[in-house]
Amino acid sequence: MSQAHKFTHAANAIAFDEKHRDTIKFNISRYDTAVKAGMARYNNVEAAKARAAAIKRDVLAHWGEYLIQFEEKITARGVQVLWARDSAEATSYIEQILQENEAKLLVKSKSMTTEEIELNHTAEKMGCESVETDLGEFIVQVAGEKPYHIVTPAMHKSKGDIAKLFNEKFGTPIDSTPEEMTEYVRQVLRKKYTTAQVGVTGANFLIADIGGISVTENEGNGLMTTAFPKVHIVLAGIEKIIPEMRQLGLFYPLLAAHGTGQQMTAYNTIFTGPRQSNEVDGPEKMIVILLDNGRTAVYADDEGYESLACIRCGACLNGCPVYKTIGGYTYDTTYSGPIGSVLTPFLRGFRDFSHLSFASTLCGKCVEVCPVKIPLTDILLSNRRKAVEQNLRPAVEKQLMKGFRLISSKRIGFDIFPGYLKTAGTYPFNFIGWGPKRSMPTFANKSFSQQFKKKQK
Repeated sequence: MSQAHKFTHAANAIAFDEKHRDTIKFNISRYDTAVKAGMARYNNVEAAKARAAAIKRDVLAHWGEYLIQFEEKITARGVQVLWARDSAEATSYIEQILQENEAKLLVKSKSMTTEEIELNHTAEKMGCESVETDLGEFIVQVAGEKPYHIVTPAMHKSKGDIAKLFNEKFGTPIDSTPEEMTEYVRQVLRKKYTTAQVGVTGANFLIADIGGISVTENEGNGLMTTAFPKVHIVLAGIEKIIPEMRQLGLFYPLLAAHGTGQQMTAYNTIFTGPRQSNEVDGPEKMIVILLDNGRTAVYADDEGYESLACIRCGACLNGCPVYKTIGGYTYDTTYSGPIGSVLTPFLRGFRDFSHLSFASTLCGKCVEVCPVKIPLTDILLSNRRKAVEQNLRPAVEKQLMKGFRLISSKRIGFDIFPGYLKTAGTYPFNFIGWGPKRSMPTFANKSFSQQFKKKQK
């Protein structure tokens, strides 16, 4: 089954799952309330977004320069920087690091980039246990699932779902409260932190002028992940670079407000190297893997390149009516929602994933909420055009569009057919992707222009 058919099948299955819809509606409603309060703290949020957008466009104009500056600064403090062209190269680096350090356990803070290369699978193949330490990631890992959302990995689960899962896996009481389950996980993870040989983080921002890695999180698990293990691995996409440390004063509140509605994320840490000679804490080794994995292909596209400005706040997912209907798993990609629909065809190929760029109503909500003003709907349209130009759309669609153009190019095309024939012509859509709980509308016997002319007489 092709990726497009899998997508359609999964969307049809989940779109009318009322329990799923209720869970997502509840969780996103809480997000909406929090974000409303977060935005109210700004005197002029549009000015902040415009400034952030300008900085990220400057990054794209001088991308290579900032990355080289970052490498020079951080290697001066004993950090090894490795450049990975793709997932395979990043995976080979990690396998070598785990082997050299005889790692049997690694702890990992939340990172979509590690999901992109399936780091957990790589570690397990090497005989190394990989433990997610973010609570949401921990939950989906225990469930044998992948993150549902780039910010809220377990958004699709209610507290009852999680209590049932923990009861089955750990024997905790079926009526455990969220606080009790959190405390249970905290105790489990404390033992993992103190015995792990390797800690892995992503990077929210790579800071060029100081050679720093900025990690933001709300649970303290990122700090614990790097505090005890002797080796700290950072896996970061090369688009995460920003020019100056002082710009975090702009990006931290924007990311928090759009991601969770907070004024600031609870923990904001900047890592600049392994333990130095005059320090008593920290890892003995620090390795930064800078991942391309299709990003330069996005950069080479005159229309899609602006999507690399994304700071992974998740706002476009939470605002998207399609995402809220079909959920994160339907996309079958690391990055879902509008930003995933834009990026994935470049990262994983238009032949298999161009259909995602058609999974949008083009309502513009994603553009409205984006903190760095990415023109997502424009890029979605350009991706659609590319799919058509590469003959990746179904042949029947091409014929239908030709027929529609023929009929709609002149008013007589709509006037010549009576209403019952127009209605009959739409009948097949009840069976092709329209869904079992909806029906096509019935056309009036006379067109609008015919009715208008009659009234004018």
